Amino acid sequence: MAEARRIVVKVGSSSLTTASGGLDADRVDALVDVLAKSRSGGEKEIVLVSSGAIAAGLAPLGLRRRPRDLARQQAAASVGQGLLVARYTASFARYGVRVGQVLLTSDDMARRAHHRNASRTLDQLLAMGALPVVNENDTVATDEIRFGDNDRLAALVAHLVRADLLVLLSDVDGLYDGDPARPESSRIAEVRGPDDIAHVQIGSAGKAGVGTGGMVTKVEAARIAAAAGIPVVLTSAVHAADALAGRATGTHFHSTGRRSADRLLWLQHASTPQGALTLDDGAVRAVTERRTSLLPAGIRAVEGEFSAGDPVELRDAEGRAVARGLVNFDAKEIPQLIGRSTRELAKELGPAYEREVVHRDDLVLLHE
Repeated sequence: MAEARRIVVKVGSSSLTTASGGLDADRVDALVDVLAKSRSGGEKEIVLVSSGAIAAGLAPLGLRRRPRDLARQQAAASVGQGLLVARYTASFARYGVRVGQVLLTSDDMARRAHHRNASRTLDQLLAMGALPVVNENDTVATDEIRFGDNDRLAALVAHLVRADLLVLLSDVDGLYDGDPARPESSRIAEVRGPDDIAHVQIGSAGKAGVGTGGMVTKVEAARIAAAAGIPVVLTSAVHAADALAGRATGTHFHSTGRRSADRLLWLQHASTPQGALTLDDGAVRAVTERRTSLLPAGIRAVEGEFSAGDPVELRDAEGRAVARGLVNFDAKEIPQLIGRSTRELAKELGPAYEREVVHRDDLVLLHE
C-alpha cells in the first residue's frame, strides 16, 4: 500500500460538516492539508470522492436536519454542491492545486458511451495535474438512478480509474467486532475475505445524522473494491495521512479478486434493472455456464417497460435473477421475438433483428 501511486479517497459528510449542517472549514482544510502533501512529490495521484453537498446546503436553506423527500434533498444538494466545491477550490489553492468537479449518476455509468466519457475525463484531469472531486449528482438523480451512498460510488470510481488503493475515511477508526463505544470491542486490523467478518454485527449510520451511509455501506464498498483487485483501508479522517503513507491504521481489506471490465462492475453494482426477461433452462445454462449471449429463442417471457440500452434482469423459470445485462431491443419489440431463431426473425423482420437480445459483452452474472 505504501507503493500505491493512484489512490481514491472517500470522505463522508460527518467528517466535513457540523451536525446542524454547514461546512466545517477547519475540517476541510485539515483533509486538504493531508491530500495535498501526499501528492506534493508528484509520485501519487489522488481522486477525492466527497460527500457533503446535501449536508452543506441544510443551514443556508434553513433546514434543521436532512430532509426525507427527494425534492428538498435535491434543492439542498444544489445549494451545497457549489459551497462544497468552492471550499475545496479555495483550500487546495493554498498548495497551488487545481480542482475539477465530476458529478455522476449510476445511469451515466451503466451506459457504454457515458462510462467511456467519465473514464476519459478523470484520466485527463489527472494527466493535467488536477485533483478530481467526485460526487453523486444529487441535484438531478432520482431514486431509480442513484448510487445510494458515496461509499459504493468510491469503490466503483476506484475501479474506473484503475486505482492502486481505496481509502475510506469515516468518523470511526476502523471496523470493530462490536460497538466501538464499548471497551470490550476490538478493532479488526485485517480482512482477507468475507469469512473473517462473518461473525461481526455491522452498525448503521453514525450519530451525526447528516450522511446516508454507515459501516454497512463501507464494508460493502470494501467488498466490491477488494473483489475487483483493489486493496482498501478503512479508517478515520484524522488518520488519513497514515493511510495514504501505507502505515498501519484502521482496517485493511486485502484484495480478493481480479480486475474485470470496468463497465461490468458498474452494471453489477450501480445499475437498476428496468425490466426482466425469463429464460428457459437451456438459455440459463448457456448464459451462466457457457457465458454466451442471450438469443431470442431462449426467452419465455418479458416484463417491465424499457428501451434498448437499458439494464434488465435475466431470470430462470423459478424467478431467480441469474444475470443482468444491457438489452438491445425495446420491451414492446420483444414479444414478437420470443422463442424464435435469429435467422427466422431476419427473414421476416429484416437484418436488424438477426442479433442477440443481450450480448455477452454487456452481461454480468449475479451469482458466481
